[in-house]
Amino acid sequence: MKIWMIGARGSIATTTAAGMIAAQEKLLPLEGVITAGDDFASSELASLEAIEFGGCDLRADTLGNAVLTSAFTRSTFAEPVLRRVAARLEGCPITLGIVRGAGPALATLAGSDADELRGESARDAIARIGKDLEAAAGGDSMVVINVASTEGPHDAALDRWDLAAFERALDQDDPRIPASSLYAYAAITAGLPYVNFTPSTGASIPALVELSRIMGVPIAGRDGKTGETLVKTALAPMFAIRALTVEGWYGTNILGNTDGLVLSHSENQTTKVASKSGVLEGCLGYAPSGAVRIDYFPPLQDNKVAWDFIVFRGWGGHTMRMQFIWEGTDAILAAPLLIDLARLIDLARRRGESGPVGALGLFFKSPEGTKEMNLHRQYEALLTWLAREESHAEGEVVPTEGARASYAGH
Repeated sequence: MKIWMIGARGSIATTTAAGMIAAQEKLLPLEGVITAGDDFASSELASLEAIEFGGCDLRADTLGNAVLTSAFTRSTFAEPVLRRVAARLEGCPITLGIVRGAGPALATLAGSDADELRGESARDAIARIGKDLEAAAGGDSMVVINVASTEGPHDAALDRWDLAAFERALDQDDPRIPASSLYAYAAITAGLPYVNFTPSTGASIPALVELSRIMGVPIAGRDGKTGETLVKTALAPMFAIRALTVEGWYGTNILGNTDGLVLSHSENQTTKVASKSGVLEGCLGYAPSGAVRIDYFPPLQDNKVAWDFIVFRGWGGHTMRMQFIWEGTDAILAAPLLIDLARLIDLARRRGESGPVGALGLFFKSPEGTKEMNLHRQYEALLTWLAREESHAEGEVVPTEGARASYAGH
């Protein structure tokens, strides 16, 4: 199985590729991959030993060189390990991504080799990425995962468009369509499972959900749950179970990598904060007072620090407090989740599933296909889905070959 990463030069992509190849070469242990555990042993998941990588970015490169450049800067792995890994990845090209619709914060990351793409139309961008996907897959099974930096919020009109309206907007080169949705469209029409690990729009809009069902393609997202929000979805249910009322929950995050730089732009940060803020109401059944802050702090590089302060009420209305500090390395926390998601959504494809796979909500801050936010219930839902023998969920639209054929080459 191949994993094609949007944002392949970034810290998450390079850390994922480097760590997986190092594990295959027995240079590093395989840590944090839940699908390598006993609960998943009986499932027919793609072999960990056979995983390969590719992808695109706003600057072209090879994955081997990107791993060396990114990992040396962040000192994630030892140099001898990186040299061995890079040699295996040197033949994996990173093609040019989509500048159109990426927004000003992301467009500044594009290199001079992307200058010719700045005037590219939506249809042209989709066609180009589609060819890259076909070449990378080479007839093998492949999944597409978006790990690019966060875009700004999308225009509300996209939430009202059906697929026909979306197609017309593509034909008119409507500037409201974000780059992440162009990638999603290219992946789905190529018949490839698509995972959105970012808070960006991707395939979350109704038109692309409709398209994924027509094409018989499973999709999953949004915004990988790796740090502070992971703790929230595990901790908040405790208050609900004990009937303790959370009056307020304030959280602040500081990070120093490219993601932090992009999130220092207000419109990009708005998308991320909205994703992080929704989980408490989902776990508690109400929204406590509070706020979520994200600040760029370059000395941290790829490390992330979060401080949360909680005010809650108990017996007799007595007020109490709790606080915690989370310190983690963003890409190290994210990397094993990409491996899990790739294996699981590939399984969904082989089962014939299409549309949002709600059972993968465990991995996301804003899970698509489910409203469940409680981490413990999400894990139970995943195991139930894994054990299911039926190919299709109840009520799921099963696409026919005729439907696929009528849309192919649109």
